[in-house]
Amino acid sequence: MITLYTAPTPNGHKASIMLEELGVDYTVQPVNIMGGDQHSPEFRAVNPNGKIPAIVDHEAGDLAVFESGAILIYLAEKTGQLLPAQGPQRYAVLQWLMFQMGGVGPMMGQANVFYRYFPEKIQPAIDRYQNEVRRLFEVLNGHLEGREYLAGDYSIADVANWPWVRTAKWSGVRFDDLPHLAAWVARCGERPACQRGIEIPVKLPDLTGADQEQGAKDFVKGAQGMLQR
Repeated sequence: MITLYTAPTPNGHKASIMLEELGVDYTVQPVNIMGGDQHSPEFRAVNPNGKIPAIVDHEAGDLAVFESGAILIYLAEKTGQLLPAQGPQRYAVLQWLMFQMGGVGPMMGQANVFYRYFPEKIQPAIDRYQNEVRRLFEVLNGHLEGREYLAGDYSIADVANWPWVRTAKWSGVRFDDLPHLAAWVARCGERPACQRGIEIPVKLPDLTGADQEQGAKDFVKGAQGMLQR
């Protein structure tokens, strides 16, 4: 049995999608990151960095694993799924996982901060991060031409990138004119495990919809408070 400590964010969804794809037994421990639960001594005992997601594998002596990329690799190797054991395909998967960990996630995160959360709109910072996100999307789009998934077969590379790319509108970035990327986002979104995973621990509304102005404002207010902790 695995305990998943998580919140409804792209990084949290990486772990929940992975667990759903694998079909392993797990329980969910929601972490209220806007309320500061991630800073509690109980959670810091699992992840000293105070970030979600994290897991505890009770079958492995209550082994705690944090950092979403490490969680994906751990679960893939534990089950022998979604990551080749050796050879060129393994490194194809890992390089696109690292592409997300070092590029897509951090750049979209900063775009969110400056475009959505900072009370003061610093346009050069907004432009810098939105432009870099767009550049990364163009890299993905070019790579996906003629491919269904990032490293051949569906893998942890797709599990890592999809929860972030699908939220591009929140970052103020478009990909509807990038046909290969858009098709990949739709393709991953058709997977039942992806559909289930993004509803864990709770289902969030589409805060970019025209009828969600107040919901978006409330979410931004909560995120602003979290940034100050």
